[in-house]
Amino acid sequence: MEKDSEYLREKMLENKAILMPLLKYLSWLSKNRESGGSTQYDGNGLSDNSLSFPVYDSTLMSFVKEASKSPIMDRNYPYVYTRKGLRTHDDERRFIVGATYREWDSLRGILSKYVLGGRTKATLWSEAVTEEIFYLVLSKMKEIIEFWDMPMDL
Repeated sequence: MEKDSEYLREKMLENKAILMPLLKYLSWLSKNRESGGSTQYDGNGLSDNSLSFPVYDSTLMSFVKEASKSPIMDRNYPYVYTRKGLRTHDDERRFIVGATYREWDSLRGILSKYVLGGRTKATLWSEAVTEEIFYLVLSKMKEIIEFWDMPMDL
């Protein structure tokens, strides 16, 4: 039993090193829920037949770029959604709030869906900010790491 908890503590220290660069965006993600981190450009020079397109905040783009390069990304994220039965934002939020260290890989999958999926579906990044998915996943991961990072006096 002692070896299991020691292994988990070591694993969480590895995860902490991976997650630390992303945690600096937590306050921005919390503050920008209303704006979604983007605005629609539909003004100057566009004709009536033109489409508007999102212009993303530079901080959001920095977060996405840093997260994309991180080993925390999981390209097999669709399997998480199938296995856990996640279909709506409410399902995702409920799952995230109740997650423990055992669901670490599932949390990675949820984060990956929005970071990697946003490359092809323009609304996903803003959606993840507005629906608090980025914020909740990073907060939960931080909470899990803080629990295991401290020596446990049982």
